[in-house]
Amino acid sequence: MRLYDCDHCGQTIHFDNRSCVNCGHRLAFVPEHLAMHALVQDEGEETWHLVARPDYKVRHCANAAMDICNWTVSADDPHPFCPACRHNRLVPDASTEVGLSQWRRISQAQRHLFYSLLRWNLPHTNRDEDPQGGLVFDFLIDAVQPDGTVVPAMTGHEDGLIAIRAAEADDATREQVRVSMNEPYRTMLGHFRHETGHYIWDKLVRDGGRLGEFRAIFGDENLDYGAALQRNYEQGPPSGWQDFYISTYASTHPWEDFAECFAHYLHIVDTLETARAYGMVIEPRGHAEMAAEVAFNPYAARDAEQLVSAWVPFSMALNSIHRSMGQPDLYPFVLSQAVMVKLEYIHRLIHSRRG
Repeated sequence: MRLYDCDHCGQTIHFDNRSCVNCGHRLAFVPEHLAMHALVQDEGEETWHLVARPDYKVRHCANAAMDICNWTVSADDPHPFCPACRHNRLVPDASTEVGLSQWRRISQAQRHLFYSLLRWNLPHTNRDEDPQGGLVFDFLIDAVQPDGTVVPAMTGHEDGLIAIRAAEADDATREQVRVSMNEPYRTMLGHFRHETGHYIWDKLVRDGGRLGEFRAIFGDENLDYGAALQRNYEQGPPSGWQDFYISTYASTHPWEDFAECFAHYLHIVDTLETARAYGMVIEPRGHAEMAAEVAFNPYAARDAEQLVSAWVPFSMALNSIHRSMGQPDLYPFVLSQAVMVKLEYIHRLIHSRRG
């Protein structure tokens, strides 16, 4: 994620900021510009204009009233919600403290996802534009049985509908699930990126006429999905899965393999953009072979190899820093040659949208 400058005073600002700590100006992310801007409210109006462009008028997303979203809507757009929030169908109950807290954390992850979708001009039709396969989110609450037993809501995807368990916005709940499933990594943003990977597969692979190359790299998606999941839960991953897959879950089925690789591609690109924004350089003394610098725009990388060549040293350094603080590795994954081929496929697929 980039760093930004306040249009009014030049103070460094961040993607999730609401106001400038230096000059106090209201801040918001303007999706049409893919940038944070300082705003001034128009006298007697609900609209605001950009300090840098007084002629450009916007409204705050309707969810800004509850401090859920810091994005804007163009003043001439009749939709009350920003390009990210307008994809939501079922949301947590904002009248409760728990529901409001969950929704704020969910929205933060969702906006990070949509930043990437917009940067690459990836498909993100809503259900008004595509009633059968548009992208829509349901943030589901757990069911409570009459005897008090809690039945967790299921996270998943089907034909553009992404369901995410709202309770996993709570760190304790999500960590409990991660440990119980023996996963090395589990985050709300990871859920968004993985499940959206299924939607992207529908739009760019299945509907985009790219099934032949996909099958050559990931395998035949016509394999019985339910049977594949059952086999994974009963038998675990195949022996030697590390040589071919980014995670154990990726080994379940070609659909999950693609979604996992898509999510990891976004993890890598967005984290490298952050490293570049902060001017981070890896230059370990006496270990020149581990040196790395993000001297390119990760969102416009020439290929996956350029990304991974920078990512491996950075992830090793970040993992070491985490261990020094007694924390688990930030990126507990290994990128094998087979995974590199899959990431390159993802790279070409994404950048085909950019011309």
